Amino acid sequence: GSAEMEDEDLIPVENSIITLSSNGYIKRMTTDTYRVQKRGGKGIKGMDLNKDDAIDQFINMSTHDNLLIFTDTGRVFRIKGYNVPSFSRTSKGLPIINLIAMNKDEKVKALVSYANDDEASYLFFVTDKGLVKRTEIAEFENINKNGKIAIKLNDDDSLAFVVATSGNAEIIIAGTNGKAVRFREDSVRAMSRIARGVKGFNVDGGHVIGLATNEEGKYILTVSSNGYGKKSELTDFRLTNRGSKGVKAISLTDKTGDLIAMRAVNGDEDLMIMSDGGIIIRISLTQVSVYGRGAQGVRVINLSGNQKVSSVAVVDPDGETEDIDESEEENTEYE
Repeated sequence: GSAEMEDEDLIPVENSIITLSSNGYIKRMTTDTYRVQKRGGKGIKGMDLNKDDAIDQFINMSTHDNLLIFTDTGRVFRIKGYNVPSFSRTSKGLPIINLIAMNKDEKVKALVSYANDDEASYLFFVTDKGLVKRTEIAEFENINKNGKIAIKLNDDDSLAFVVATSGNAEIIIAGTNGKAVRFREDSVRAMSRIARGVKGFNVDGGHVIGLATNEEGKYILTVSSNGYGKKSELTDFRLTNRGSKGVKAISLTDKTGDLIAMRAVNGDEDLMIMSDGGIIIRISLTQVSVYGRGAQGVRVINLSGNQKVSSVAVVDPDGETEDIDESEEENTEYE
């Protein structure tokens, strides 16, 4: 009602980062919480996590945007950005189960934000096993914190990623084996919320680790579990039919580990990399060079012990160059 609208007007429109831990703790922070460091640095403690908890995913969004929360079982919930409580960098946050009516054994797999005036008209889904589905975003407008079904799944499958698209996007899907497929979104006809998917990517025994579109950027960023990364031209990935095994996206060795993340970027954003030990580093993607599909890339985070990269997120560039220079000097002095 109108009273609700007035309340909303009192909430400042802020750009924020919403993080979710693998144990399901969610919180909102301002985007300047993490300063940019040099590529290959050690990062800073992300939050005081229990030993078995790590930051699983996060999203850069405005407090007034809608946040769609998708779980592995194919359900979707919707809240406003400001419904997520604000916490400090080192605090744990709030169990997400307190915000939405999800089951205890459900796991959040995708956070998608959209403003009411966004260009996006569709949501594009991919499952762990490489099935894909496209549904009009309008079908998600009457969803609340009690949730509804977003995609029907086969018994041995779970939802992996969701991205908002225009309807004319090119889709790139990558798997743990370091391969990726690129095809046109409109080769997947639009289906209802309750429909199952169609074949999108042949995971060849592995599983899907990334979903990206050409609308998000012209480079494909790949990051491996041991902290290697690179940008490649999106056009390096030839356009094929959906359902194929795709082509090599990164060269994997024992040194690099498995492919852990794949995103489309413009190349000037900041990259936030989380380790399973709760360490976070924020670097500028201008420091990550462009290589061919067959390269393994450069070390983007220096992981100590037997830590692995757990997830990455792409955020708007910090832009405060003086600040960056200072922090680079500090890093050199105290290392």
